[in-house]
Amino acid sequence: MPLKRYETKLLPVNEQSLRLAEALLRGGELVGLPTETVYGLGADALNEQAVPKIYAAKGRPQDNPLIVHIYESGQLQDLAARVPDRAQRLIERFWPGPLTLILPKHDRVPDCVTAGLPTVAVRCPSHEGARALLRSGVVIAAPSANLSGRPSPTTAQHVWHDLAGRIPLILDGGPCQVGLESTVVDVSRDRAVLLRPGGVTREMLQEALGEEVALGKGVMEPLAETDKPLSPGLKHTHYKPKARVLLFLGEGQALRAGLSAAFDRAAAEGQSPVLLCQDGLAKDLAPRASLSLGTDEQQMAARLFAALREADELGHDLVLLQGVSQQGVGLAVMNRALRAAGFEVRRC
Repeated sequence: MPLKRYETKLLPVNEQSLRLAEALLRGGELVGLPTETVYGLGADALNEQAVPKIYAAKGRPQDNPLIVHIYESGQLQDLAARVPDRAQRLIERFWPGPLTLILPKHDRVPDCVTAGLPTVAVRCPSHEGARALLRSGVVIAAPSANLSGRPSPTTAQHVWHDLAGRIPLILDGGPCQVGLESTVVDVSRDRAVLLRPGGVTREMLQEALGEEVALGKGVMEPLAETDKPLSPGLKHTHYKPKARVLLFLGEGQALRAGLSAAFDRAAAEGQSPVLLCQDGLAKDLAPRASLSLGTDEQQMAARLFAALREADELGHDLVLLQGVSQQGVGLAVMNRALRAAGFEVRRC
């Protein structure tokens, strides 16, 4: 599809801008919108002429399915062929919120939304700006509002940087609270499978369901080129800045020594390295250049994508990224970190 050029408007979320966004969506156009996870690039999910514009604007591979955003669970009757009991329990516990469910697809959902899969990904966001737009009744298909492969946008300015001129409107709802894309769980089969970790953790899912939630293929390792991704974020290049990223795994003094040696070696070779790590580790490694990822995994999740973008803006060509435990939200952080690094890992 040829890419149309726009004079992009960047507007705060208010009654006037929401009316404009609704009119654009119903007219088959795209809108950048805030959610609690990351900013989304939305189109009317039931408009077969509008949805392909998402792929064109992002440069997104056609086999990468989209997530449909709804205002309330009652809208599932038009999107899902059935809602299994497991799905209902998760809906009651986590919606509205950062949880996407993979469900058997209703025939009404266009194949361009699901990349031809027999399932559809649906979530009900909690961000007030997104909910105000969804309250109008429009059902929105929306991946992250960035150029394909880049770090996901957690501010409206990130969306502007990537998509200005490619879409007509960006709604500014402030920084995203969660900072990582939604958790994706496949509940279309005989057991729940976690396909993409996020703010709703694996432990939270297992507590809500009273059973083990399996970790899907491709979550913590590359998916084979011959495999068809069942969820966004599984197969293609994701979350990568222009700089090369190396992910360092280890603890205590071994981790500090590994990061320190790698930074000094890169600097001696004429590169411009930067450390992305939690505040305590950054203090230990001062005065080496660093960008803060906060004090724990929750703050790290919220800051990771913005820090990767900032590294590029500051002209660094090498990012040395601290790895964390895979417990709780740490699993989601590591899922994104591995892909940002192209699975280049240094074990200390």
